[in-house]
Amino acid sequence: MSPPPPAPLLERPAFPSASPSRVLADLGPSQAVNGLIGFIFAVTGPVAVILTTGERGGLSAAQLASWIFGAFFVNGLLTIALSWRYRTPLVCLWTIPGAVLIGPTLAHASHAEVLGAFIVTGVLMAALALTGWVRRALAVAPMPIVMGMVAGVFLGFGLDLVRAVHQDLAIAAPMVLAFVALSAWPAAAKRLPPMIGALAVGFVAVMLGGPLAWPEGGSLAIVPPTLYAPAFSWPVLLELVVPIAITVLVVQNGQGFAVLKAAGHEPPVNVVTLACGAVSVLTAFVGSVSTCLTGPTNAIVASSGERDRHYAGAILVGVLAVAFGLAASSFTTAMLAAPKAFIATLGGLAMLRVLHAAFSTAFRDRFPIGALASFLVTVADLPILGIGAPFWGLVVGIAVSWAMERGDFAKT
Repeated sequence: MSPPPPAPLLERPAFPSASPSRVLADLGPSQAVNGLIGFIFAVTGPVAVILTTGERGGLSAAQLASWIFGAFFVNGLLTIALSWRYRTPLVCLWTIPGAVLIGPTLAHASHAEVLGAFIVTGVLMAALALTGWVRRALAVAPMPIVMGMVAGVFLGFGLDLVRAVHQDLAIAAPMVLAFVALSAWPAAAKRLPPMIGALAVGFVAVMLGGPLAWPEGGSLAIVPPTLYAPAFSWPVLLELVVPIAITVLVVQNGQGFAVLKAAGHEPPVNVVTLACGAVSVLTAFVGSVSTCLTGPTNAIVASSGERDRHYAGAILVGVLAVAFGLAASSFTTAMLAAPKAFIATLGGLAMLRVLHAAFSTAFRDRFPIGALASFLVTVADLPILGIGAPFWGLVVGIAVSWAMERGDFAKT
């Protein structure tokens, strides 16, 4: 009896593609509500992270608008295509940890060099998918050490939240109180997610504080994205490519795959990785950070309703993302006109649970010393040989664990 043929490297859809009428029929009230909530989640805190990171790095309003266009319009199209073809919720947006990682790099590198790193990262992810080495690559850096680096990068958002409350109590405090109150009242949080409540309260506080200060050259018209010419610098590539690839493949895609499997889906790991890599190359030319399979939004989409109809909610997220991407310039102008405390508070609140998860994973059981070394080196934010701290955090963390916690490697 001959052995069965090997499974194809790129997973094939288990079901035929749904017709447009079937998609509309599957988009019931539960799927529509979940898709809308998932989309609203993506345009509140996560976008505030982009704006906060970009402002720290000195990006202009036009550069930020183009980044948001790529993050939503292009990734929205990818979400529609993958979810429709595989009839599985596969919402792809952008890597929040990757967006945070580039903040320190923009302080000493050009925008074009950062975009070059995005392109190389996308090529690397696509190559790992085409060779089938994705799972092997994920095992190179232990998760606790990776999350120690992530916690070090994310810490700044938590500190900015505290500073925002101190510097602008009238705006930041009501937002924090609304977030805490809704988080502590689960029944209310189901109807009004805490981040949405914080956004609404913050909007009222900003309006009561007086007219907005519109940024110079800001526009509320639909403006096409800007195409950028990338540049390639070895120090920037070494600083960003490996950390961003790890955060996309391990932190973001890994979370997304786990969420979908827990909901009873079988996401195509290699296809998603290949698509994220290829689209990351494309979005880099409009200034957007690498694409990933999002965990939180997919969790929302797959949270209720019939499992075989979840994909329709994901397609709705993609349609809304495409529309939002077209209005990226107007949204960016409006957000940049708001007080800095508003954006800092939104970004900080959005990162609280992620920061908590990073610390929990980093110091839960294995590799605690390596994770601590990775965290401390990253927080110190001291570049070496022109390469930023997140890269050295991973290097030092792995080296320390190899010297002091070798038994933990044997358990992986």
